[in-house]
Amino acid sequence: MLTSSYNIWLVLISILVAVLASYTALDMAGRITAAQGKAARLWLAGGSAAMGSGIWSMHFIGMLAFHLPIAMGYDPWITTLSWLLAILSSAFALHLVTQKQLRNRQLVLGALLIGAGICTMHYTGIEAMRMRPAIHYHVAPVLLSILIAVVASGTALWLTFRLRQHSSRVRLMRIGSAIVMGLAITGMHYTGMAAAQMPANSVSRASYSGIDSLWLASLVVLTTIGGLSVVLITSVVDARLQSRTAALAESLANANQELTYLALHDNLTKLPNRVLLEDRLNQAIQASRRSQTAFSVLFLDLDGFKEVNDVFGHHTGDALLAEVAARITSATRASDTLARIGGDEFVLLAELGDPTSAANLADKLV
Repeated sequence: MLTSSYNIWLVLISILVAVLASYTALDMAGRITAAQGKAARLWLAGGSAAMGSGIWSMHFIGMLAFHLPIAMGYDPWITTLSWLLAILSSAFALHLVTQKQLRNRQLVLGALLIGAGICTMHYTGIEAMRMRPAIHYHVAPVLLSILIAVVASGTALWLTFRLRQHSSRVRLMRIGSAIVMGLAITGMHYTGMAAAQMPANSVSRASYSGIDSLWLASLVVLTTIGGLSVVLITSVVDARLQSRTAALAESLANANQELTYLALHDNLTKLPNRVLLEDRLNQAIQASRRSQTAFSVLFLDLDGFKEVNDVFGHHTGDALLAEVAARITSATRASDTLARIGGDEFVLLAELGDPTSAANLADKLV
């Protein structure tokens, strides 16, 4: 068998890419969940491409870290196929974790399908070397790599589903989760590589007609890190714009609510004004016609109020009006409407069906 070795720097880069791809997946799940309609579909497509390319890049950087004492190369068509498999697996994963619920059955099925997709991508990528004689695989490491892929996929699905919301605390948890997911993905890769054994007379049929290893390493590292960075920056900018838009919408809603309140209420006593009283009267009239019942309207004003303003000033007069409004309100029911229609004039709309009850209420108020 050929003796193999690893470039430690490329191994570390592959781990970094795996962690970055995992964090991108966690962030994309949050963006897709927050978006709607066409925007959600665009984030799903972009997130799937970024996440799948990240996982695929980790795999190939790890393979480029793998050195054999023979010339190496990679078939471009098989390499492209493995990349597409990674994107399809990522699309299914993001679609699954952005649903309203993630039941245990969905979690298990998703872990099996995504794990199978990652393993297929991995071993298809190895076949891109087109080794002859064919690569011999040890069964135990292969089964272990499949198990790691399934468990890692299930863990990633669960973590991604739980960490979809955007907040400062969630971001810190995402970093920790991305590290765990990245280590699991790279663990699966290097376990699968350990299962591959090349006979001593092996040659790579893609070494001359395929992609050069050094060129591929530079291209994959730069493209992947750059692409994932662009996606994350776009996501951060979009999240901030969305947050500002939501804050602006909330401010506008509060302002509209306040303007509506001011348009229908007296500024001094906070009671309904003439406009709102007219609406309440119309409603009471319509209700009495439908149910053949009666209601009462009481008109109140304050004798000598002009003298109070003249002697003590308008500030004291305003305080008197506010106190009168508070006392009348405390003596009525929540279903009654007390309005100030101007100056010292108040109108009370009460659900009292006979004159005697209205007179008793008037005596109580006086």
